[in-house]
Amino acid sequence: MIRSLWTAASGMAAQKLNIDVIANNLANVNTSGFKKSRADFEDLLYQNLRSPGAATASGGQIPTGIQVGMGTRPVSVQKVFSQGDYVQTNNEFDLAIEGKGFFKVISNGEEVYMRSGNFKIDSEGYICTPDGDRLQPEFSIPSDAVHFTVDSGGNMVATGADGTELASAQLTLYSFPNPSGLLSIGGNRFLPTEASGDPVAGNPGVDGMGTIAQGYLEMSNVDVVEEMVNMITSQRAYEVSSKCIKAADEMLQLANNIRR
Repeated sequence: MIRSLWTAASGMAAQKLNIDVIANNLANVNTSGFKKSRADFEDLLYQNLRSPGAATASGGQIPTGIQVGMGTRPVSVQKVFSQGDYVQTNNEFDLAIEGKGFFKVISNGEEVYMRSGNFKIDSEGYICTPDGDRLQPEFSIPSDAVHFTVDSGGNMVATGADGTELASAQLTLYSFPNPSGLLSIGGNRFLPTEASGDPVAGNPGVDGMGTIAQGYLEMSNVDVVEEMVNMITSQRAYEVSSKCIKAADEMLQLANNIRR
């Protein structure tokens, strides 16, 4: 009887975490480059009251046995790096990656990676994030440039009023063997870990790397309808677990009142 109380409580704790993940997904539904998360769970240990396959007294074999589970627990919160929708902005500094890859910027002396391409230029003409972190490799647009173009292969060119090329550079993208192993640090930024593997540099459109779309932004890959359905099912699972606790408590109460 007591076992069911703790088993149901583990289910409530698991669904609480699930709601936390869903809430974060919905909060970032309009965050450019945001990748949704998914909570994964696993069942806990089982109490083996009767092992399957054990021999019976008559020489037979038990086909299924009796195993009572102890509940559930969260095992991971995984980032899902599926492609988000594209929004045309016509802003020449907005860049979207069509396919695999990450931009690299320097933030507080660290190399961090991101999918969001809502870039700006700072006072020195360098392409940077809204927080002022410069895109790598660094590229400074001359003050007398009037046009800035990036082709699908990542070739960045700044031209003057007469069409003369004033500066150019090659944009580099980075991929990881296991993107889900990246460490989220906020601000649409990720740090590599041992689980993600080392970053692999490449030019856009080469060796499976994604291409660049100028004047577009990749939006969040959160599906509001899917998250709402997940929220409802998680809420109902939490409710059912609470009812299991209530039922176990009422059964304990009946057992305690037998002598009355």
